Amino acid sequence: MADHYDTLGVTRDANADEIKRAYRKLARELHPDVNPDPATQEKFKEVTAAYETLSDPQKRQMYDAGGSGFGGFGGFGNASGFGDIMDAFFGGGGSRGPRPRVRAGQDALIRVEVDLYEAAFGTERDITLESAVACEKCEATGCADNSHPEMCLVCKGRGETQQVTRSIIGQVMTSRPCNTCNGFGSVISNPCRECAGDGRVRARQTINIKIPAGVETGNRIQMSGRGEVGPGGGPAGDLYVEIVERPHDYLVRDGNDLHIQIGISMAHAALGTHVQVEGLDGTLDVEIKAGTQSGSTVVLKGKGVTHLRTTSRGDLIVHVEVQTPTKLNREQEDLLKKFADARGEKEGEIHLSNREGGLFGKLRGAFHR
Repeated sequence: MADHYDTLGVTRDANADEIKRAYRKLARELHPDVNPDPATQEKFKEVTAAYETLSDPQKRQMYDAGGSGFGGFGGFGNASGFGDIMDAFFGGGGSRGPRPRVRAGQDALIRVEVDLYEAAFGTERDITLESAVACEKCEATGCADNSHPEMCLVCKGRGETQQVTRSIIGQVMTSRPCNTCNGFGSVISNPCRECAGDGRVRARQTINIKIPAGVETGNRIQMSGRGEVGPGGGPAGDLYVEIVERPHDYLVRDGNDLHIQIGISMAHAALGTHVQVEGLDGTLDVEIKAGTQSGSTVVLKGKGVTHLRTTSRGDLIVHVEVQTPTKLNREQEDLLKKFADARGEKEGEIHLSNREGGLFGKLRGAFHR
């Protein structure tokens, strides 16, 4: 932080009058009407903060002793200091010139739910929403009976009023929005009874939305000019349609791929078979090869979700779970024992797997890095 004495350009033994004169000189040079550059305004804040500290004997004594010397809100002293001076310079946040009655409207956001099939292949949807539209009764002018806004007699059409006040740096002219016309520079003496002078009303309207193939939850579709109409019939904002995809009963989406889990018996896994699954394209044939292990997958190319803005599609991945029977009758137990004997399997015998996949494969890879 810069030294307050250096900021004001005075020595450390300067008296109160010297500090005041130095501040007045710098404040006039840094007046925003003379130097509107943001960097200059920051410098003005530094100068004011320095003066706030050095002009107060107690704060100056604390600062000279090594403290900050700041007090009150934001380190700029009490209500008679920085806030009042900035308000004097900038008019309490006022604007220059009259505000336009015709202004752009706001954007609007709605959420639309779609199922997996609609998200994968696209769809159209008619939605009804309530938003601001141009008032037809006054043709968005806000005036009744073909009348027109009249010049404000208080601000003479400027949209702001000015007041001269005295401050520590002399007389300062402040500008504030006119309270009579709310800064418009004109008043509507005969407002439209339908829109109360705003030029727009709330109304329900139906909009057709085209949802492209490949969307997913969180995607937004921008519809230019379909948002809220602005005051005075100003240009409408945009409408954003946010997609919310409902979960499917048994298909799980991962990007553009789909996953489905099926269970088959030990016999079918060992001998091989064909099964049917329901996908986005209807019933699909899936070949289960002989010797299929639990946890294996079968990939059906191009049977997933359409890639957004393209015609290609992801895959449908079938996860196979080999189901072990939990209840066997006497005949089934005897057959399984004969099968085990025929294969030379002994009770209690285990086989260690050397496969790279699975949990132990991942653990092995982690320990050998």
